[in-house]
Amino acid sequence: MAYAEAALDAGDRVVLTARRTEPLRDWAATQPDRTLVLPLDVTDPAQVRKAVTTAESRFGGIDVLVNNAGRGWYGSVEGTPDPDVRHLFELNFFAVLTVTRAVLPGMRARGTGWIVTMSSAAGLRPVTGFGYYSAAKHAIEGLTDVLRDEVAPLGIRVLTVEPGAFRTQAYAGFADQPIRETVPDYQPMLHQVRTAMIDQHGTQPGDPRRGARAVLAAMDQDPPPRRLVLGSAAFDTVTAALDDKAADIRANESLSRDADYPTTPR
Repeated sequence: MAYAEAALDAGDRVVLTARRTEPLRDWAATQPDRTLVLPLDVTDPAQVRKAVTTAESRFGGIDVLVNNAGRGWYGSVEGTPDPDVRHLFELNFFAVLTVTRAVLPGMRARGTGWIVTMSSAAGLRPVTGFGYYSAAKHAIEGLTDVLRDEVAPLGIRVLTVEPGAFRTQAYAGFADQPIRETVPDYQPMLHQVRTAMIDQHGTQPGDPRRGARAVLAAMDQDPPPRRLVLGSAAFDTVTAALDDKAADIRANESLSRDADYPTTPR
């Protein structure tokens, strides 16, 4: 909703998709010529194709795609059941791939477009207890980095956004979600994770509307950034993590370089 409202404020037209569209009908009715609400489960490729076709037919093309669907699950790396892992990746990675692929043909035909994908600060600095969520976001980071280079000659630009904790409903379900850990040794860690999420709900520092406006401002820069970390805490955490990672790699430079064939006989 924050993205939609920011786009409307900028004079754009908006197609807003959701699994449950009933709460959005009154909102769409206020500007029927500039808004379109479509039902969409992003894990259903047929629904994705239908939504893209409908949006392109209504407004003549899709100039900006915002990949914003996703959900965070928590659990240990060892103890999370395989079906849960696959379900997490289906939503947080493969659905992003499906939607992105669906809009690219139209953008390539017009020689212009923006792909804005919501990753997470966890995509740059993994979070204990959210191993598979972090892994999916790391996959998003790698995918969008390559996609950015592949589509740049075609006039299409790609921005990856890494928000920290924002005051949405993302943490609302933790209080009602039991810990389903299969390995007892990880129970204390996951209880701490769950408690932290419950305590943060409603007090997250990030403002969704300010975050959406920051993304639009980044898109207007020349040149635009490749990625945008949103939120002060996320910025500090991510930059510190990247500095630590670079220092760790450099500390073993001699071992890294010694793995090559010698350039001169020894």
